[in-house]
Amino acid sequence: MKIQISVALVGWLFPLLVVAQAVPPPIIDVHLHALPANHQGPPPLAFCLPTTQWPAHDPQRPYAETFMEWEKNPTAVDPYCEDPVWSPTTDDEVMRKTLEILERRNIIGVTSGPLVDRYRAEAPDRIIPGLLFSVGAHPPPLDSVRAWFESGRYAVMGEVTNQYHGITPDDPLFEPYLALAEELDIPVGIHVGPGPPGVAYLGASAYRGRLHSPLLLEEVLLRHPRLRLYVMHAGWPMIDDMLALMWAHPQVYAGVGVISFALPRAGFHSYLRRMVEAGFGNRVLFGSDQMVWPEAVEVAIEAIESADFLTEQQKRDILYNNAARFLRLSEEEQAHHRER
Repeated sequence: MKIQISVALVGWLFPLLVVAQAVPPPIIDVHLHALPANHQGPPPLAFCLPTTQWPAHDPQRPYAETFMEWEKNPTAVDPYCEDPVWSPTTDDEVMRKTLEILERRNIIGVTSGPLVDRYRAEAPDRIIPGLLFSVGAHPPPLDSVRAWFESGRYAVMGEVTNQYHGITPDDPLFEPYLALAEELDIPVGIHVGPGPPGVAYLGASAYRGRLHSPLLLEEVLLRHPRLRLYVMHAGWPMIDDMLALMWAHPQVYAGVGVISFALPRAGFHSYLRRMVEAGFGNRVLFGSDQMVWPEAVEVAIEAIESADFLTEQQKRDILYNNAARFLRLSEEEQAHHRER
């Protein structure tokens, strides 16, 4: 009788145990996008995830042709790319696939882009809305920005894409937005690092490689000592500048961003390893920079999980704990993330 009761009890509890175990540890993606399917060019577009080799360009023809050939027929350009991922062809499909991954992997995404309101309406518990803008191209009026943040429409100022317009972080055009972020205690995520390779020949004519340097943020940080700021793309490839900034300014965090899937895996791991081995593993944030390839989110997660130089605690810190601290999530919010 005792055995029968125990078996029955286990059978009754088993579905509950399965449900309890089915919730994966939460992840915060501090660099997610809500973009139209044609944002990177006419879909579908291919991407090797992670990248194995970038195209070599012959300047006899326009670079846009070389780049589009790589996106449309990557195996012809890169013999190491055996199984490219193709982007969806509609906005709905990009959103649906992205939100499915967020739900399945228990991801909360700091999300910016023209479709962020729609993503948030579809998955309010998964989306932390960010404001995507540049002061170099139709910057939003400061009064509007204040109203948006005070009303809760946005929670993060970012992605800030001034770099694409050749504008440094300490440019006077950007100063009022930084002052507002400090005043309202708004986290700021600023693009400092790689755009598409050769992007200056793809329309962003003011883009410059020297603007990859995180040290360009120093005067901003000193002028706004209470500013919460993270460096998107971690200033790749200028690791020494990134380490110098993190050493000199202990409030700065580095978000790995696009390098988590757009670099060959060994290249990404070597960059991440430098930050961790320098003692900054508690200020590295996971970010996928998912644009129109939803699968990039999971490839970026795998890039962290497969890093054999990280302890399990360091992986959890990068994937969740550091961002929870940076964003100042309450204990109740964190408990909700763990339980859903």
